[in-house]
Amino acid sequence: MSEDELRLKWDGRYADTVGEGVPIEVLTENAHLLPATGKALDLACGLGGNALFMARRGLQVTAWDLSPVAIDHLQRAAADLPIHAEVRDVTALPPLPGCFDVICVGHFLDRALCPSIAAALRPGGLLYYQTFTRERVDDSGPGSERFRLASNELLDLFPDLIVRVYRDEGRSGDITCGWRNRAQLVAQRPA
Repeated sequence: MSEDELRLKWDGRYADTVGEGVPIEVLTENAHLLPATGKALDLACGLGGNALFMARRGLQVTAWDLSPVAIDHLQRAAADLPIHAEVRDVTALPPLPGCFDVICVGHFLDRALCPSIAAALRPGGLLYYQTFTRERVDDSGPGSERFRLASNELLDLFPDLIVRVYRDEGRSGDITCGWRNRAQLVAQRPA
């Protein structure tokens, strides 16, 4: 799919959205690990739920997404918050090394981008990452396996970071409970 086709797809998905974006669970459940100040990036931000959450906790936030509709929606929601939102193809223009204290990625997967994401963290910086896995218990998330993680794959994508939190429940136990279909990671760049 070309960049223009992707943009149209996501613009269509966000066009009729009402209300704010919702932050990912790995961020809200582990907010106590966030620094009190610093620079954060919400990468492939969509409606910017992560950006809004981090800005309300004192971080200066940059939010990037391919969809102008999503960015416009976020800019309206973030009128009085320290958020700089911009339309950006993160696969073509990844973050520069050593720029952010926190990077948050929710429900986006481009394996080739992972080394750039890790490098963009400052020493001691935190990565919050949550996306879909191949061990499905329902139909949520992308249909293509290309955009889903294999079991424990998220750990392998960030080998130089220190794992602080990891969750990948798969199909173990009572599949009606817990966080299914998703892997969650909080990892830290060594100081």
